[in-house]
Amino acid sequence: MEIELKPASNYERKIFYREEWDVKDVPDFVMDSLTSREFGFDHFGQGPNDRYKTFQDALRLKRFIKAKQPFASYCSVAYYDNPKQRKGWQKSELVFDVDAKDIPIRTCDCKEGEVCDICLNQAKEIVLMIRDVLKGEMGLKNINMVYSGRGYHVRVIDDNVMEASSELRGQIVQYVIGAKQPDLTNSLGFTNLQHFIIPFGYSKNFTKWSKYTILHLTKDSKLDNVNKKLLNDVIKHRDVLKDDLWGAFRADVGPRRFEKVMAAVSRINMNITDTKVSIDLKRILRLPSTLHSKVSMKSTLIKNIETFDPFDDAVPNFVFERK
Repeated sequence: MEIELKPASNYERKIFYREEWDVKDVPDFVMDSLTSREFGFDHFGQGPNDRYKTFQDALRLKRFIKAKQPFASYCSVAYYDNPKQRKGWQKSELVFDVDAKDIPIRTCDCKEGEVCDICLNQAKEIVLMIRDVLKGEMGLKNINMVYSGRGYHVRVIDDNVMEASSELRGQIVQYVIGAKQPDLTNSLGFTNLQHFIIPFGYSKNFTKWSKYTILHLTKDSKLDNVNKKLLNDVIKHRDVLKDDLWGAFRADVGPRRFEKVMAAVSRINMNITDTKVSIDLKRILRLPSTLHSKVSMKSTLIKNIETFDPFDDAVPNFVFERK
């Protein structure tokens, strides 16, 4: 059956929250800090305007959602002493938001604002790369991956990043997604991110992400300060990057043109994830287990990202009952 990503009707929302949604499906990392988080709701599909909600226990959260059957449900990434007024900030999750509709170089034929299985799979590839950097190079362990409905949220709750400032979070994002060209004059190649000192980090990550971006370019791709002729030359010679032959690629394209391409690619890489979400200490995110009503998909905590398929694991029952 082909899944159509269309809005849920009021009746379908009612069916979902009455028959399928269970407060037990809200992840432990949310429930364990329930009384410290702000909740927000969108009841009419116009954005989360019902804010500053708090819940003292799972029963109260269950009763509210079952009764209201909201268009969308959110909770804060921040922990507060007084979440009802968003006062007494304690710490915030570090978040990477990868929305399939906003991937800068998409390989599908989706129109603006649309998503499909191809770009959703591309978003999953990006999330896997982010996870590998967070775990393998930064040593972070408490990483929760959530399918948001049209993409993925990577939600990190390790203590040594949760108290990080917005500025430090911006630096971490630049590092993780390879959005900053390496300083080739720094022979040591060390990147100091206060809690994290990573040898040769920018250079390694920058080439990895740049390779990913360049291999996904099409003749219709838009790169700052890169004309059609240079773009076509990049596409013509890029196959050597599959074997990481950067020297050969640089020689084929030309040293000056190569630098121009890499500067443009770094700006593209910066848009792979929504940086505004990562640096916002008081952001609210879609509540896992609840319905993304615009596309009739469930926001879902992912247990195994390698095997996760949103069209198998995040489709509400009412979708299969549509005629």
